[in-house]
Amino acid sequence: MKLPDYAKAIGISYTTAWRWWKANKLPHPARQTESGLIIVDYLPQAPSNQAKKNRVAIYSRVSSSENKDNLNRQSERLTEYAIANGYQIVRNVKEIGSGLNDHRKQLETLLQQNDYDILLVEHKERLARFGTNYLEVLLLRLGIKLEIVNLAENGKDELMQDLVAIVTSFAARLYGQRRASRKTEKIIAELKDGGAECS
Repeated sequence: MKLPDYAKAIGISYTTAWRWWKANKLPHPARQTESGLIIVDYLPQAPSNQAKKNRVAIYSRVSSSENKDNLNRQSERLTEYAIANGYQIVRNVKEIGSGLNDHRKQLETLLQQNDYDILLVEHKERLARFGTNYLEVLLLRLGIKLEIVNLAENGKDELMQDLVAIVTSFAARLYGQRRASRKTEKIIAELKDGGAECS
């Protein structure tokens, strides 16, 4: 099988497959012809019931676009992990956004799909900073297993960014609530005044 076809069959980009070939890290035997064509000894297996249970969706996330290189490396590590485990990669989603943001479009779209059996993330914080256990329970109800590769705590830098985001969010809500409570008091007063006029 030609390298571009191989990359497509196992769910990775051609660039990743080429890089793995150069580093001698392809998970299947490969050789280069005299014309320079890279042939990988890989025959896709016919789908079976077991294969259907090994369909995996990879989800990688970083907080900011400054970490885009880390996002690509994270995705590559998860891809290597999935291949080493014999998983069939059906989706490979990369997203830039805070772990506190509960409106991440790529994740929302991924959670609405039903063509995978395993959701693969590197750290639980990649999926969400809080509430990962609730997501895991809901995914299990849908027949999807959440697989977290690395259960160690993640880096301090992103944790600090999230802490700042939490403080900012709660401060905005607090001040917003004060305004909202004043507005509610005004509406109640107007209703009372209106009610008094009617009686």
